[in-house]
Amino acid sequence: MELAIVSVLWLGKPLWMWLAFLSIVATLLVLDLGVLHRKTREIGVRESLGLSAIYIALGLAFGGWIWWYLGQDAGMAYLTGFAVEKALAMDNVFVIAMIFTFFSVPRLYQHRVLFWGILGVIVLRAIMIGVGATIVAQASWVLYLFAIFLIATGVKMIVFADRTYDVAANPVLRFMRARLNVTDDLHGEKFFVRQTSPTTGKAVWFMTPLFLALVMIEIADVIFAVDSVPAIFAITTDPFIVYTSNIFAILGLRALYFALAAMVDRFHYLKYALAGVLIFIGSKIFVAGILGMEKFPPALSLGITFGLLITGVLWSLWKTRSHAAAASAQGATSLPR
Repeated sequence: MELAIVSVLWLGKPLWMWLAFLSIVATLLVLDLGVLHRKTREIGVRESLGLSAIYIALGLAFGGWIWWYLGQDAGMAYLTGFAVEKALAMDNVFVIAMIFTFFSVPRLYQHRVLFWGILGVIVLRAIMIGVGATIVAQASWVLYLFAIFLIATGVKMIVFADRTYDVAANPVLRFMRARLNVTDDLHGEKFFVRQTSPTTGKAVWFMTPLFLALVMIEIADVIFAVDSVPAIFAITTDPFIVYTSNIFAILGLRALYFALAAMVDRFHYLKYALAGVLIFIGSKIFVAGILGMEKFPPALSLGITFGLLITGVLWSLWKTRSHAAAASAQGATSLPR
């Protein structure tokens, strides 16, 4: 039986590698919900940063194992994909913050929504990556379509950098509010409650704004996945590296959210760096073809990606330093004397 598991291949990799990865993910989720956050409570910035550092360390450790077991090119592809997905996930944080603000979800209940949101993301990304891997395997020229799409998306991000996500205009939200039973107020951490229908007078199930927030977060992730999945396929077509780098980057999103949400304004210029990364990733496919290379050098790709992201973060922090100073001064003056 053990020999059978070792020899069976699934999407190009031994089945035991997939099972080991999924076991790690399941263990982390059980520890998160069943041990660390068994009781509903608000997560502070310090705890958020600590948990995020642990998730990043685990993601990098897994990348180190891939480097050791599958080779240098695979390791660099994983790290590049991890960095790109992590950066795009940071951009997703800003949208999630707007969704929670729109539905007036207190920080006390946000972790529950994010946890179930991550479970949905794991399933949705598996489907999207599986479909993408099948298409790329049968028609490699699709990578050039991905490249064109990434370049166009990067340009669009620059042109419309100041445009915000309009939650109220989402057609799914408007449909749910118009056609389904939805409560106006929150009911603790419940997604559904049983109430008397104003039309029939019978007790029926109602969705709460907390569930609507979960649906909007899942929709937002699908929108972001349209960018991130082609981006990682432009880096590597190995489904194992594509999926593992995606999921390890997303797993830490929930922990990172509570720290970043408190300082959204400090990363205003990160969007331009993300746009630059998408344009670069899309362009390098054409550059490799023009120069007659089998693929763009992984080390150079990793270096440029990290360089763009670090520059975006540092430039954002520098340009918004006056906001941080003003916030600090305001906090100092509000302290009791």
